[in-house]
Amino acid sequence: MRNKLNAKSVVIIGGGPAGLMAAEVLIQSGVQVDLYDAMPSVGRKFLMAGKGGMNITHSEPMEPFLSRYSARRARIKPLLDVFGPEALREWIHSLGITTFVGTSGRVFPTDMKAAPLLRAWLHRLREAGVHFHMRYRWCGWNENGALRFVTPQSEHSVNADAVVLALGGGSWARLGSDGAWAPLLAQRGIPVVPLQPANCGFDVGWSRHFSSRFAGHPVKAVSATFTDAAGEIHRRQGDLMVTATGIEGGLIYALSAHLRNEIAATGVAVIYLDLTPGKDLSRIITEIAHPRGSRSMSSHLQSRANIKGVKTGLLRERVPPSDFANPERLAASIKSLPLRLIAPRPLDEAISSAGGVAFEALDECLMVRAIPGVFCAGEMLDWEAPTGGYLLTACFASGYTAGLGALAYLKCGCI
Repeated sequence: MRNKLNAKSVVIIGGGPAGLMAAEVLIQSGVQVDLYDAMPSVGRKFLMAGKGGMNITHSEPMEPFLSRYSARRARIKPLLDVFGPEALREWIHSLGITTFVGTSGRVFPTDMKAAPLLRAWLHRLREAGVHFHMRYRWCGWNENGALRFVTPQSEHSVNADAVVLALGGGSWARLGSDGAWAPLLAQRGIPVVPLQPANCGFDVGWSRHFSSRFAGHPVKAVSATFTDAAGEIHRRQGDLMVTATGIEGGLIYALSAHLRNEIAATGVAVIYLDLTPGKDLSRIITEIAHPRGSRSMSSHLQSRANIKGVKTGLLRERVPPSDFANPERLAASIKSLPLRLIAPRPLDEAISSAGGVAFEALDECLMVRAIPGVFCAGEMLDWEAPTGGYLLTACFASGYTAGLGALAYLKCGCI
């Protein structure tokens, strides 16, 4: 069987984690693998995502892990059953990269960097025989069914026994994920759910004064509560960041799918910030009601309730001046400050994207039912997940499954 596979070739389009993982699965079975990418080098978004610390996966039990994929849980579970968080960590260790579990349960390479992992991986792939073709932009198929690529110099047609598409989503276009593949697949009758921002910030519409003073300031140790149209309450605790137009950060990213959908349905989403999640309302009332003497209100809030800086700015921005003279109303705002979110930030600013190739168009091995021998993997599929290692884990897992699917297809011409 190995000799038979040696005569087979697979083209992988896209050099992110999903495409590279599919290449590894296939090259280890003796298949000829050619990987094409429109950028000058592979893994650009992977490297950018690791700049602040390469969060590769998460250590939490599988049940809560799967819940992070929300509506697409049932589609992602089979992928993680084959190549889940533990398998991913073992695979990283096989590259000579050690990992550790942080206090939050997130898993990181010991040096916290993405570059050493990517270098070791690419070295192994090249040594195994994967051929890399850079600055090749995929432009669909020609009239004979061959893959069309455009380079800075010319156009090329390429034939293969199987194809793995791992072209990314629609965020961070400068790194290669521009969503330009969507109309190419739609032209072939493949259903593609429109791409939308995920793990994104939102516009609030600050006053000019607040924006000029506090844009770029982190808001530490707060909780956010949001009630969706079905009445379900979503609550998260953590940090967020004030931007020139609104808010972003891990706390907001965790709620972004619900917030985006609410804005799409009603035009606005309202979240409530608890600026002192460690203190109950009665305690805050008592502290604020304490006589402040000649101190300013800002000094009083800082000394009695530890409200200062950007948190004070948020209160000034959203609370009527008259409420500052009323301890009960001011305390109520500190514990539940409403923020009206009016729009998600543009797709290209988002960390990831929702939407993509509909799972219903694919079989269990991620092969396009309408085009036998063509597989899809990674962020170009219609799923989303919060940050915290969940995005990368599913990208690796889908690439692994697509690689196995292509291998099975090559062995028998069907699955």
